[in-house]
Amino acid sequence: MKTNQTISEKAADILLEIEAVKLNVKEPFTWASGIRSPIYCDNRRILSFPEARAFVRDSLAKIIQQVYPDVECIAGVATGAIAHGVLVAEKLNLPFVYVRSTSKEHGLGNQIEGVIPEGKKVVVVEDLVSTGQSSLAAVDALINVKADFKGMVAIFTYGLDKARQNMEDAKCPLHTLTDYNTLIQQAVNAGYLHHSNLETLEKWRENPQGWER
Repeated sequence: MKTNQTISEKAADILLEIEAVKLNVKEPFTWASGIRSPIYCDNRRILSFPEARAFVRDSLAKIIQQVYPDVECIAGVATGAIAHGVLVAEKLNLPFVYVRSTSKEHGLGNQIEGVIPEGKKVVVVEDLVSTGQSSLAAVDALINVKADFKGMVAIFTYGLDKARQNMEDAKCPLHTLTDYNTLIQQAVNAGYLHHSNLETLEKWRENPQGWER
């Protein structure tokens, strides 16, 4: 880590270096939700880079140890956070489960895969948070089986107002390694992005649906 560099800045640098985050103001990406965005984040790429993978694992584990010292189980959100969740659970020597977006339509019809006894204190691991809806659906599934949900950690958040409101409404504490504002600033500092694009990127974050109008 560079001298005086924060964990958030280091995490942002890693995402940029391994191209887990791509920025393109002129040719925006289209998310699965239909939102057009000048930024796209794919944290699955972290798994292919051992040093980045270890940094993310250790940093998420450290947050959990500091904020949720009584945690008894780690839950990953399918599919992007399954591997990251397993790594964190292994680091902390804790049980692991993962939560599907919906229940299976065959077999036992599980939505939660693995064993989580009623009342177990659980922390959810996410790879990224966009609107927060899929993340909170996983939280609801855990609460429905009477797990004691404590909070959520994630690698990255776009920092959208909708996500903040959704998390607040659901009373879901969220701690992330890095965020949109930090990443954009690091991208400018490292020359991945020209500062003249900052206004467009901020306009997108404030209004993801109408920023191109």
